[in-house]
Amino acid sequence: MKRWLGNFLALAGSAAVMAAGFEVACRTVLDTGVQYHLEMWKYAVGLKRISADPEIGHEHLPGSHANLMGHEAAINSQGLRDREIALAKPAGTKRILMLGDSIIFGWGVGQDETLPVQLERDLAGTTGDPVEVINAGVGNYNTAMEVAYFLAHGIAYTPDIVILNYFINDAEPTPVYRDVPWLARHAYAYAVLGGAWDGFKRRFTGEEQDWRSYYASLYAEGAPGWQQAQKKVGELAAYCRSHGIRLIMTNIPELRELKPYAFPDVQSKIRDLAAANSIKYVDLLPAVQAEDPKTLWVTVPDPHPNARAQALMARELAGYLTKGVPGL
Repeated sequence: MKRWLGNFLALAGSAAVMAAGFEVACRTVLDTGVQYHLEMWKYAVGLKRISADPEIGHEHLPGSHANLMGHEAAINSQGLRDREIALAKPAGTKRILMLGDSIIFGWGVGQDETLPVQLERDLAGTTGDPVEVINAGVGNYNTAMEVAYFLAHGIAYTPDIVILNYFINDAEPTPVYRDVPWLARHAYAYAVLGGAWDGFKRRFTGEEQDWRSYYASLYAEGAPGWQQAQKKVGELAAYCRSHGIRLIMTNIPELRELKPYAFPDVQSKIRDLAAANSIKYVDLLPAVQAEDPKTLWVTVPDPHPNARAQALMARELAGYLTKGVPGL
């Protein structure tokens, strides 16, 4: 009995030492600062919390900050990756509220390189009044969550213009968020192993579809997320019309395959959705279509728009706003 207990304790001790060693390795050797799964995990556990509103799902933790993909991401007291912004709009100022997901949040780019910041710079001096562009982008939001955020919180900024930035995965259904165990929140090894398992499934088991077929499946007949997105876009359009807010909808392209573009059918669906709700529509594909896709990515495995791609799209959008929006 004593021998069995001794062997068990020795085995348990060895396992604990190995686990601790692997955790140290994950925090030092494997954490290069640009590992996509690890950085997304840091974002989720360090800068987000579950929202009290299930339609919003999750939200930024006010006052939090972290270094993600080599760049500082700082969240202000109102839960935005932006400077501190007074709810009361300054007299004589035009206000633009940018709704979106990790692209508008500025995943993988610096605080002063996000699309909203670059758009504000591009608009400076081109309009009759000062212009504020507010970054309400939150990673992993879909269109329904963005609309829910706006109707609950974004309206407090009394924007003159709301820009709903649509990306192809915004037709995903809204997930149900639950608290995760302590280990999942604090162990780097959890994120590393989770990312490795996800990659294994994608490559060998066929459990997950490739990105082309996955995105296409979101727009299949009767797909619940797409139905939800269409309904919420209609609600947002109706609210903005009734409150005198200009609503613009952009289509942000998927950057892996640009010429020819991989999703012209989805592009048409988004344009038709905007037209059906009398929303001004701006396709941002022309801003980047002539470029080598890999020069627009944050990293080669991560096709989020880098600072250059964000600048190209901001310039395209600024050109539309200065020419196509009377009174801006």
